[in-house]
Amino acid sequence: MTDEEALRRAIALSAEAAATPGCEPFGAVVVRDGQVVGEGFNRSRSRLDPTSHGETEAIRDACARLGTLDLGGCTVFTSCEPCALCVAAMQITGIARVVYAASLADSGRILAGVPKERRRGGDVAALRREAGAPIGAGRIPARQALVAEAVALLETWAKG
Repeated sequence: MTDEEALRRAIALSAEAAATPGCEPFGAVVVRDGQVVGEGFNRSRSRLDPTSHGETEAIRDACARLGTLDLGGCTVFTSCEPCALCVAAMQITGIARVVYAASLADSGRILAGVPKERRRGGDVAALRREAGAPIGAGRIPARQALVAEAVALLETWAKG
């Protein structure tokens, strides 16, 4: 399977999502050794799951099909440039490469006027800037508590 064939499959999933109530037009596939091992499209509204993006759905599918959390050596092909959430999921699973079609600037411009009832958007540039910052860095009020209890649990689990 070529990059173009895989990207066309991601775009086809995006079209399927566009035609499915409660879904948004973003699709993705995960490919390993020239074979699709995961597919997905944005089901955030239908599942009431804000993490159900095309890329995360494809990653979940690939992990389930392959029986692993390690997607090292895999490539994600996606109809639109991934957001910070999806990039984080790719990094956690070890995705080696990403190929995308529309840019975030394209989707932001095109979808800017879509009413919130159909799509809950956001400032993707701000999300990217803030995604790597510590939790209490001004985005969401945060307070740390019960540290010793949580640390003890982690230490016990780590010892096996």
